[in-house]
Amino acid sequence: MSNVPAPEVKVLELKLDPQDVALSEIGIVVKAEQLSAIAPSAASSSEKPPVSSWKVFTSTFVTIFLAELGDKTQMSTLLMSAEFHKPWVIFAGAGTALVATTLIGVWVGQWLSTRLSPRTLDVAAGILLALISAWLVWDVVQL
Repeated sequence: MSNVPAPEVKVLELKLDPQDVALSEIGIVVKAEQLSAIAPSAASSSEKPPVSSWKVFTSTFVTIFLAELGDKTQMSTLLMSAEFHKPWVIFAGAGTALVATTLIGVWVGQWLSTRLSPRTLDVAAGILLALISAWLVWDVVQL
């Protein structure tokens, strides 16, 4: 047997704030939705085919469902349910809060759509997500 030393193994430990992870998760889901909406478009930008309500509902449900899985909101409701042992009260409170925040998002989105073009909103969202991504990468590199 030779006396060759074993290679040194270095472990990189990353500490991420749950809020940072949630922001990046939201960015990934939003960007995936934007790409899936853009990819199949064969019509010109001025001539869009009508989109069925069912398709919009399904797209919205899947996007929000995936974004909320493992999110801090879900963890909070899990912990509150375990602490207070009143799951239906927690469900009603969390559901009402999610409906309220969704209404705010829909109203703000509707308001923005009357003032800005979809292209401007897409570019602004892309720039915002790029800045958030750069900020998260900078945080990780600084560890």
